Amino acid sequence: MFEVHVKKENGDYSTITEAIQAVPYEEKAIIYIGEGTYHEKLFCEKSDITFVGAGIDKTIIEYDDGAFDQMEDGSKMGTFRSYTAFFGGKRVTVRNMTIANTVGDGSEHGQALAVYADADICCFENVKMTGHQDTLFCAPLPLTERQKNGFMGPRVLNPRKKTAQLYRNCEIYGDVDFIFGGADAVFEDCLIVCNNRQKNVAAGESQDERFINGYITAACGSRDDLGLVFRNCTLRGEEGCAEGSVFLGRPWRDEARTVFLDCKMDSTIAPERFSGWGAVNKDQPDTYYGEYRSLDITNGNEIIADAKNAFVKDITEKDFKNLSDRADELKKKVTE
Repeated sequence: MFEVHVKKENGDYSTITEAIQAVPYEEKAIIYIGEGTYHEKLFCEKSDITFVGAGIDKTIIEYDDGAFDQMEDGSKMGTFRSYTAFFGGKRVTVRNMTIANTVGDGSEHGQALAVYADADICCFENVKMTGHQDTLFCAPLPLTERQKNGFMGPRVLNPRKKTAQLYRNCEIYGDVDFIFGGADAVFEDCLIVCNNRQKNVAAGESQDERFINGYITAACGSRDDLGLVFRNCTLRGEEGCAEGSVFLGRPWRDEARTVFLDCKMDSTIAPERFSGWGAVNKDQPDTYYGEYRSLDITNGNEIIADAKNAFVKDITEKDFKNLSDRADELKKKVTE
């Protein structure tokens, strides 16, 4: 095992970037990162690498790129070059730290990734990811882009490859589509928090239409995928979020799959539960969206989603078992 220690003082290196560069691609490696805030934009592509911080609030990696930033050639940076940390290669494990994109609200700065998770196998444990729009991208990209250069970034020219991703005891903060992508990904015992975007609306500005604080997910896989599975997670809005202003997801592509199993939620979650793309009530018949035994975070009672959109599935006991078995298979693949 190749070991490297990053510390502000008296480490092998004082920056994470130097430590990554020191690791041979095929060498199994572990990088220990000491306490402190590291203002770095990371690009990591190794065969099998693990990053271990000193604690979720003790080791902080942050950067502040946003999609609206201008590149040297005059073009916009775009979503997929805005990451704070890109993790590619075959296998990556990240533990005990915070990874943040600090650029600010998406209405001013555009999409801004904290984490671009692209390795074949990704495991995140006890990691806090913070941002606004598009905090966590669970690769791969969709097959085709909707606007020219919309996918500009590390994987725009690459064939799409399926990834298996596991997130355990993580905290993820954002607002618009802040967990998105085409991965098969399982989220266990995570805290998912939607920002209160309404506080950024200028005082006195008219709000005649319904204000939407955010969409937690925006999946883009295909009907045969597992998609995004949330188990035993807690979902809530930031203080000040209006009731019914947060959607569990909307489909970035038509065959998106996202389910919430045995999760606790507060009253900020919209009565329609999931939104269509482009309109709340747009029919999305090719999606697989649903919940099983969602509980009210305040009283523990099961939530009766009697106003959910018509395309949202009723997940049966049989469906729940099948989804759980598939999630367990992915978990085994990631952790073996």
